[in-house]
Amino acid sequence: MKPYTTLCAHVLFPLHERLKHHDSVAVRQRLEASQWWPADRLEDDRVQRLRAFLTDIGRHVPYFRTLFQDHGFDPAQVRSVDALRALPVHGKAEMRAQAGALMADDHGPMTRYNTGGSSGEPLIFHMGKARKSHDVAAKWRATRWWGVDIGDTELVVWGSPIELGAQDRVKQLRDRILRSHLLPAFEMSPANLDRFVREIRQRRPAMLFGYPSSLSLIAAHAEQRGVSMRDLGVRVAFVTSERLYDHQRSTIERVFGCPVANGYGARDAGFIAHQCPAGQLHISAEDIIVETLRPDNTPCAHGEAGEIVVTHLATRDFPFLRYRTGDVGVLGGSGCACGRTLPVLAEVQGRSTDFVVARDGTVLHGLALIYTVRDLPGVERFRIEQVSLDKTVVQVVAGSAFDAAAERRIQTDFRARLGAEVDIRVERVPAIPAEASGKYRYVVSRVAPSGRSAEPQAGVVVPP
Repeated sequence: MKPYTTLCAHVLFPLHERLKHHDSVAVRQRLEASQWWPADRLEDDRVQRLRAFLTDIGRHVPYFRTLFQDHGFDPAQVRSVDALRALPVHGKAEMRAQAGALMADDHGPMTRYNTGGSSGEPLIFHMGKARKSHDVAAKWRATRWWGVDIGDTELVVWGSPIELGAQDRVKQLRDRILRSHLLPAFEMSPANLDRFVREIRQRRPAMLFGYPSSLSLIAAHAEQRGVSMRDLGVRVAFVTSERLYDHQRSTIERVFGCPVANGYGARDAGFIAHQCPAGQLHISAEDIIVETLRPDNTPCAHGEAGEIVVTHLATRDFPFLRYRTGDVGVLGGSGCACGRTLPVLAEVQGRSTDFVVARDGTVLHGLALIYTVRDLPGVERFRIEQVSLDKTVVQVVAGSAFDAAAERRIQTDFRARLGAEVDIRVERVPAIPAEASGKYRYVVSRVAPSGRSAEPQAGVVVPP
């Protein structure tokens, strides 16, 4: 490890976390020990943690206190993670309906968040310091699996307005000290792609982090321009928030000359799993219990695909218990050539946002449009379809709070992204049906990046 990286990883970042009253360093150290434990010891530990978590929220969270009483559920009797099956699952609708009843009556400082909205059903939730500490620690542990650490030069290609809107002086200073640089992933115009390629070459990052679609687009652009990126010393490209396709992995690895480490997580559900150098997607099992369920909520058999349902044991201030992610996956076993005993998520199938194309040919990440619609009052569900370069249709299942001003906001924001002359039609509909496959798609573009008509690409999103 280089001296400056050592300073950041062992002094500066721990100091940063201590000033924020986070326990990330201690949690990471615990996780780095437990990942090698025998499987039975790991399972015993998380059963104890589950029992303590359920006991805690049963006392202090009004909704769960009532729920446990109604179901005759005694957390003190929990002897297996299978005990969770006695409790109902919770989707965004159920959690929205509970509102303040999901907050612990003795909660500490919390931060308000929204989900990414890729499902068309955004959720407002809150995150306490323990949850933040555990998520940071889990991601930090996985980063170190690949021989890089905080303080190694990092280039982040991202599009969340939380990250892009929080570039105040303190955060800019922190990122500069930790050598992390952010590039906006929304607008992938040729000019911006040229700039991204130049910045990556100039900064020579040890690691990349971003959407697989964005990193593969940058890689393909560099290759098309004849710009070599293999001599930069990039050691790993971390990708998350979307399904990683084989052609994307191949393009990124070929152009940057580094392995791609896939990650699966969500801003609401937490940092769920990360790929190790041996190729397995390991679940952060010490703090997160993952179930896969059939449509009737019965557990899937080994190797059977089902909806991923998550219980996060570090969320006592605002609990996520048997939380439906909306993603489909397959659980694997616990053996891996890397030697870690953490259970494996063998496959993730989920929703993947498409790119859309502006009238001038600029390629935009679908989230650039989603963020406008998801935060408007009265939007219960939505679907965005780019019919052509000249026309985009936004279907909205609208509640009473959705009014003409909200429609104008969609039209104004979309035209600012797609072009002033584009016809933006907002249609109020009673329901938005699923695709023939049974999946919902919330951003569909029938325009290829070249501007030609195209069939919409399938895919599934996993929000960060």
